[in-house]
Amino acid sequence: MSKEKKDTQKQNGTEELHETENVQKESVKEKDGADGSHPKGKKEDEEIQELRQKLTELNDKYLRLSAEFDNYRKRTLKERMELTRNAGEEVLSKILPVMDNFERALKSMETADDVPALREGVELIYSNFKDFLSQNGVKEMECLHTDFDPEVQEAVTKIPAPSGDLKGKVVDCIQKGYTLHDKVIRFPKVVVGE
Repeated sequence: MSKEKKDTQKQNGTEELHETENVQKESVKEKDGADGSHPKGKKEDEEIQELRQKLTELNDKYLRLSAEFDNYRKRTLKERMELTRNAGEEVLSKILPVMDNFERALKSMETADDVPALREGVELIYSNFKDFLSQNGVKEMECLHTDFDPEVQEAVTKIPAPSGDLKGKVVDCIQKGYTLHDKVIRFPKVVVGE
């Protein structure tokens, strides 16, 4: 083979190679689009970016909601502690006038000669105090001559019943019982007839 033929073949082979590369590039461009990016890949990239953005927004909302709830929890806990600490303040401030009346009664006992007037003053203080308790939901439990109920009464002792109709009933009340809004806060101590 002559040198010219070899050069021509070489040149033809190079041209064919270039042509093949160009055809492949054009084929890829047709598939991908004019700008050289993959159409399916572009859509997928956009969807991924959109999902990432939604994830970021949801995560941000979650963090804000979590922080708000934590602040709410701390605030209500603080308010509850303050309520517990100051709950008795109103009751105690209302009981102070009763204390003042007792002090006046004690002072007047030192110089008083009129015992009935002194007794009347103490009864008035007792009446005021009883009214104060009932205004705050404290009620005295009636138990004398009622059937003995171990759920709400505490038996101190049993004695023979003075009459047949007092058997199994409360004969005497040693210490009164009280309820606060229908909840027993102190059980009455009673003597039961048998």
